[in-house]
Amino acid sequence: MNGVLHDYIQRGIESKIAESLVEVPVTAILGPRQCGKTTLARKMAASHLPGEVVYLDLERLSDQRKLADPEWFLSRQSGKLVVLDEVQRIPELFAVLRVLADDPERRFHFLVLGSASPELLRQSSESLAGRIRYHELTPLLRQECRASLITNFEQQWVRGGFPGSLLARSESASLAWRESFTQTFLEKDVAQLGIGSSPELLGRLWRMLAHHHGQMLNTAALGQALGVSHTTARKYVGILAQSFMLRLLLPLEANFGKRLVKTPKVYIRDAGILHSLLEIGNMNGLQGHPVIGASWEGWCIEQLCAALPGWRPSFCRTSNGEEVDFVLERGGRRLAFEFKVSISPQLTRGCVTVLGDVAPEHTWIVCPIAKGWEMRQGVSVASLDETLDAVVSR
Repeated sequence: MNGVLHDYIQRGIESKIAESLVEVPVTAILGPRQCGKTTLARKMAASHLPGEVVYLDLERLSDQRKLADPEWFLSRQSGKLVVLDEVQRIPELFAVLRVLADDPERRFHFLVLGSASPELLRQSSESLAGRIRYHELTPLLRQECRASLITNFEQQWVRGGFPGSLLARSESASLAWRESFTQTFLEKDVAQLGIGSSPELLGRLWRMLAHHHGQMLNTAALGQALGVSHTTARKYVGILAQSFMLRLLLPLEANFGKRLVKTPKVYIRDAGILHSLLEIGNMNGLQGHPVIGASWEGWCIEQLCAALPGWRPSFCRTSNGEEVDFVLERGGRRLAFEFKVSISPQLTRGCVTVLGDVAPEHTWIVCPIAKGWEMRQGVSVASLDETLDAVVSR
């Protein structure tokens, strides 16, 4: 655990995890496989003195055997930081963690890593309410890459944020990594969750959703196309969403005196995985593909959600098709965003109308440009980097 970390890119949630390790007995880092959870855990554990960290990879049979009697083994780790990697493999551990977390002398500290969302983990675990703090680790974010001098935003957009893809030696190597990732996810990772799904059917749905990226979710139509019921399609969409592969963006809850669409929109969360599912290998391929606008929108949304984690994300669309792409809300404040793959963007009349109803404190039109400008009072045309800097400073 205390070896040298090579080519480490600092993650934005490090300080929050460090706080959790002090303030609560159990800290959880959740996110998709290969997004950097283990590397981050090693980095956090490196701040502890030698001998104070016990690391167990629950995918290794030898480490699983150590937990044949988990309460006996873990109770012997008093005063140490115990790291449990891929904790969803042994969900019954949570009952033991609850007992040790209630130790009045607070002698036990656990850092658990998992490739499933809290919702999936809670289906088969004891509640750790009040004892655990969850942190979601995404693939590498634009802000994290900028801080590490990875400035080519087009490469990050095309390849996505998984380190194995983003840092690959070539475009072909990056695409091959992503194709291997999706295959492993379907054939191995989903099976380990123990939720009874068909890898072949889930893979077909995943590819179909890539073609519907940024569109309204219609599980009835998806089920019909797959030859299954809409309830089965909804279940499989839920599996992908709770495994961090999909984002279901909910509509804005507001009363504007207009009929608003109430169906969520669906996005493949990592742009690189989206492009892999669509067999897009480079920027030239993306520029010639009809998904480019939705791809840009989805990639920007992920960066903004991560930049303002305490804000509620949504979109706003009327039954007449008037729409604002993205809205962030918190404590009565609203920020609005439009995403345009253009160097000379314009707002549609319908968008201007809806913006008047949403009444954000500021609106950004986010484009793949180098430097933006003020379109008018309260509306800025900006690059993604400029937008991220602006919203973080507000």
